[in-house]
Amino acid sequence: MNLVPRMLAMCASMGFLALAACSPPAPQVGGAAPAAAAAPKPVASDAPYSLADFAKVRKFDAHVHANGADPMFLQQARADNFELLSINVDYPDFPGIELQHVAALQLAKDDPQRFHWAATFSMKGFGTPDWLARTNKRLDDEVAEGASAVKVWKNIGMVEKDAKGQLIKLDDPGLSPVADHIQSLGVPLIAHQAEPYNCWLPLDKMTTDNDREYFSKHPDYYMYLHPEMPSHEDLMAARDRFVAAHPQLKFVGAHMASLEYDVDVLAAFLDRYPNATVDLAARMSQVQYQSIRNREKVRDFFIRYQDRLMYGTDLTQAPDADPVVFKAEAHAYWSSDWRYLATGQSQRIEMLKADVPGLALPREVIDKIYYRNAVREFGLKDQSAAL
Repeated sequence: MNLVPRMLAMCASMGFLALAACSPPAPQVGGAAPAAAAAPKPVASDAPYSLADFAKVRKFDAHVHANGADPMFLQQARADNFELLSINVDYPDFPGIELQHVAALQLAKDDPQRFHWAATFSMKGFGTPDWLARTNKRLDDEVAEGASAVKVWKNIGMVEKDAKGQLIKLDDPGLSPVADHIQSLGVPLIAHQAEPYNCWLPLDKMTTDNDREYFSKHPDYYMYLHPEMPSHEDLMAARDRFVAAHPQLKFVGAHMASLEYDVDVLAAFLDRYPNATVDLAARMSQVQYQSIRNREKVRDFFIRYQDRLMYGTDLTQAPDADPVVFKAEAHAYWSSDWRYLATGQSQRIEMLKADVPGLALPREVIDKIYYRNAVREFGLKDQSAAL
């Protein structure tokens, strides 16, 4: 699969959905039909969307990685009626930060109405006298160029170390002035902290097959085998202290704020921090795992927190991706999520070895999660009314 390096744990094995299933029915042609037969049935305002509505509804994927200037991602976004937020990230398996930046500028120039991007910064030199000034200057320049947010990755907390050899966590005092500067720029901070909770569990306690398979083959990244590393709870506590210390900063918890394993725990996080929203990127199977056991509980969570959730996937366009394969996989992934969130239809999720019923969320809730929340959070123009 070309979409996502496994360290980002996107883990999509949804299978393909027929293109026709997401297309509106063809209009009748030929002779006039009787009025009673031709008249469409009115759709109740509270009726959920269907698969046929997928391409007609303006949508926003608030977490993707377009790691090259090839237009394939934009082409599929146009076909499926998406806007994109491509997030630059200091991740060693991606092209360098500068190359990601150049690609983002080119794609934003190609289609400024559909392509948006988030800046990032390097931790190289953290703690040295000029690091802060250099970092804030970079953020000034990139926001001026059009960046809609700033991203920090899990290297903060799990990789980067200070001059004393201690891991740098998000609540390190040296990062506070950067957070204050991002706040002054008026853009959100997107924070990816920690791995999925499964990473700290024994294999037989993990909830999805993709995590079980991956961590069994990559023991270096399997935190259950590394008690010398911070626990999931330690990383979440550092993140929470950071959010509490910056209550006016717009904060986006990437990947459901790494609380994907329990919607009650995520609800408590959102209740504590009114400046926080979360994206759903690469964690849908964890939500589906819970909805198999208690669909109404999960559905109620989405309805209750409809203003705090943003749709996202973590779909990643590798620089050498095959355009045909990439577009098909992106469409299949987007279509599968729409089937689960927007409709009441069931689908087979192989990583759970289960048929998962759709949540059939109300249209107003879908419109917020799939579009309006991202437009609000990233300070963008709402283009849905123009369609």
